[in-house]
Amino acid sequence: MLRGGMIGCGFFSQFHIDAWRRMPDVQIVAAVDPELDRARAVASRVYTNAEAMLDAEKLDFVDIVTRPSTHLPLIRLCAGRQLPSICQKPMAASWAEALEIVELAKRTQAPVMFHENWRWQPWYRKTRELLEKGAVGDVLAYSFRFRRGDGHGPDAFPAQPYFREMPRLLIYEAVVHQMDTSRFLFGEIREITARTHRHNPAIQGEDRCVLIQGHDRGLLGVIDGHRYQDAIPEGPAMGDLLVEGDRGALWVGANGEIRRNGEAVWTPPPLAGYKGDSVLATQRHFIDCLRAGRSFESGPEDYMKTFAAVEAAYRSAAEGRTVGL
Repeated sequence: MLRGGMIGCGFFSQFHIDAWRRMPDVQIVAAVDPELDRARAVASRVYTNAEAMLDAEKLDFVDIVTRPSTHLPLIRLCAGRQLPSICQKPMAASWAEALEIVELAKRTQAPVMFHENWRWQPWYRKTRELLEKGAVGDVLAYSFRFRRGDGHGPDAFPAQPYFREMPRLLIYEAVVHQMDTSRFLFGEIREITARTHRHNPAIQGEDRCVLIQGHDRGLLGVIDGHRYQDAIPEGPAMGDLLVEGDRGALWVGANGEIRRNGEAVWTPPPLAGYKGDSVLATQRHFIDCLRAGRSFESGPEDYMKTFAAVEAAYRSAAEGRTVGL
């Protein structure tokens, strides 16, 4: 049994703790949150201060489910104790802090993984399998549509209201998922052209974006995102993906169904957790890699490539040009 501690017991932590509780070889024994009632919903031993928990508890790992501005200091606390950590995205509050996390992980050799669960949604794992088997031949183009209808008016983003105050929003918090998944499916991003817009005057950041991403061998893909309409059909993927090749096309619907040239080829099984149980799959990967001493799919050096793509998108939008990574 591996003993874990959770730092941050807000909105998204409910999906983390649900997944941990369904893993028979893991127990979350302690939790940190400024509001102790929230921490008590997670574990029996609770703290308002992360350092106090780390000093008092004998832990095998820490799950960091907090806002980006806290990620560097919390990872530093864990790494200083050689304590493995899994940390929610976004990676950091700034490029400089992300670089420091990478260097910290290298220097201390403490295992660090970023909780990028989108690539663990089962329909994207299946899509990669189909592409590797040549389902569409050579991939020529792809397009993601990200949709969620929670961006209207002064009460936008009711589940995470702090989004309204973020100067960087849609790409940094949401479309980063499709950017990372595009790396998983199609290889590294080499250049980005981005356009952004703020439609809702009650928020600080952008809520509309279109990205054109260039990969190796001339592959171009588009990510088109906003938060004003829900996806059709409804479903956990919050949008769809079309992959076109020289011998066919795959469409991944928002409900997780995959069609090849219009014919259904895969339907997701009923799954209990968040978005196809992708949080459980992410955390299972973390634990299995810890036990086996293997590298994580989204360790600091790898996930820095996704963070670099986000930075390039904002630079492109600001400067009105294509930006290389």
